[in-house]
Amino acid sequence: MALFGSSNNTASNPSEVKTAIVKQLQQEAAMANARSLIGKVNEHCFEHCIPTPGSTMTSGEEACLSQCMEKYISFWNATSRTYIARVSRESKRINGAENLAMMATPTDTGL
Repeated sequence: MALFGSSNNTASNPSEVKTAIVKQLQQEAAMANARSLIGKVNEHCFEHCIPTPGSTMTSGEEACLSQCMEKYISFWNATSRTYIARVSRESKRINGAENLAMMATPTDTGL
C-alpha cells in the first residue's frame, strides 16, 4: 500500500488521504465482487451445464455454459445497479435529514 509506506508528501492533506483510502477500498471491493461473481458462475453454470465432466466439452455444453454465464452476469449487473441506486437514495435521505437537524437551532425553533 503506497499510502502508508510512501515518502511522497502529496498525501499529507487529510482529505487527500481519505479520498485515497476510499478509492483503494472501492477497488478492493470491486475485486472481491469480481471473484465472487466468477465463483458463483463456476458453481452454478458448471454444475448445471456439465453434469459429467470429461476431457472435452460437447458443443451443447459449451453453448449452455456461455448462455448461463451471460444470464448470470446480466442478473448480477442488474442487481448491482439496483443496490447502488438504493444505497445512493438512502445516503441522500440520511444526509438530508442530518442537514435539516443541523440547521434547526434553538433560535430557529423559537426556544
